[in-house]
Amino acid sequence: MLINRLVFLFILFFSSFVSADLDIQNWKTPNGSKVYFVESHSLPVVDVNVMFSAGSVRDSKETNGVASMTNHLMFSGSAGLDEQELMNSFADIGAQVGSNFNRDQSSFSLRTLSEEKSAAIKLFKLVLHKPNFDKEILEREAKRYVANIAQAETMPEAIATKKFMKSIYGEHPYGLPSSGTIDSINRIKTSSLKKFFKEYYVANQVDIVIVGDITKDEAETIANDISNGLPVNKNIKAIPEVKQVKKQETRISHPAKQAHLYYGVPIMKRNDPDFFPLYVGNHVLGGSGFGSRLTYEIREKKGLVYSVYSYFMPLTKKGPFEVALQTSKGQVDEAMGLIKATIQDFIDKGPSESELQASKDNITGGFALRFGSNQKIMNYVSMMAFYNYPLDYLKTYTNKVNAVTVDQIKSAFKKRVDLNEFSTVIVGVDER
Repeated sequence: MLINRLVFLFILFFSSFVSADLDIQNWKTPNGSKVYFVESHSLPVVDVNVMFSAGSVRDSKETNGVASMTNHLMFSGSAGLDEQELMNSFADIGAQVGSNFNRDQSSFSLRTLSEEKSAAIKLFKLVLHKPNFDKEILEREAKRYVANIAQAETMPEAIATKKFMKSIYGEHPYGLPSSGTIDSINRIKTSSLKKFFKEYYVANQVDIVIVGDITKDEAETIANDISNGLPVNKNIKAIPEVKQVKKQETRISHPAKQAHLYYGVPIMKRNDPDFFPLYVGNHVLGGSGFGSRLTYEIREKKGLVYSVYSYFMPLTKKGPFEVALQTSKGQVDEAMGLIKATIQDFIDKGPSESELQASKDNITGGFALRFGSNQKIMNYVSMMAFYNYPLDYLKTYTNKVNAVTVDQIKSAFKKRVDLNEFSTVIVGVDER
């Protein structure tokens, strides 16, 4: 068994190169589950990823943490098997499983040798269809959550991130801590998890991505197997739109040696029509590391920071545009002034042609290399599936990046980025 597992890992590591020109097949199961399939016989491996619209955005203030805990306990026993029996069963056939959780989604992955796919899918179905949600395991994991939350509440970066999201989202669920609070975690019951599972882990809202060494007929069988037996909820609640929150500046004292600064506002959602001008433009502004404008102005010219970055994080609804840095407490106001001046100058003038071309080259130069394994393909196709991207998104990506102009970037930033709406959070300075 150990030899088989080592061979399995060896095969995965030395997987063959795959270009971004993928043949992505797409259909729906009879009960409404979306399926995306990429057939690849270069390796005797099958990867499956199953995604539910069940991230922390489905929490409320009262239920904060239920979405995360539901995801966390899915592999902690199923259909009467305890957690050790379940994981041993996966290990016995050399299968690897995992889960992922964020503000928008809860997902579960399976990787198996194609010759073991039937046994692996049978076990995987138990996880997705019949989680135990054992009371004793919930109590154990709740204590771990509480300990982790308590520790995070002493760390300046965690404090700043939590306060920043609350500042820019207000009462919207995106402003809630993804893992809950100490009080909300202590309120979770097994009935809470079962109710959440029944409401959001549903066949008509699930996305199934399959990549690997099987035929389309076999992929259809796997998808139908996974979809059939899940609950159906045709009245699932819509995710609320993000409303503009009045800007605020928050300063929180902390004994940390440096001040942690966060600055931003919700701007861009998935499939946003301004995505490419904003994304490429931000690569020049603050998304390209040491080659960015913000780094040049704040680090190279003034020596105030080691690093500074900006990024867009598109979500189902408007995700944040965020600028962040760490600097000495006595220099934080100077650094803040430089951030504002640099962004405003970029809004007014945009990038130079040489800056734009350098960013395009950097973005597109290694794009095809991001598809060097089945798992990497699965990650990209999963993003496309969950957020309803067009099937040709990866094929047209580099052309769309290269088509971005200076004028498009200036127009998008002037229309979408208004510093008068930005909130600021600084941890590690005296409160005002």
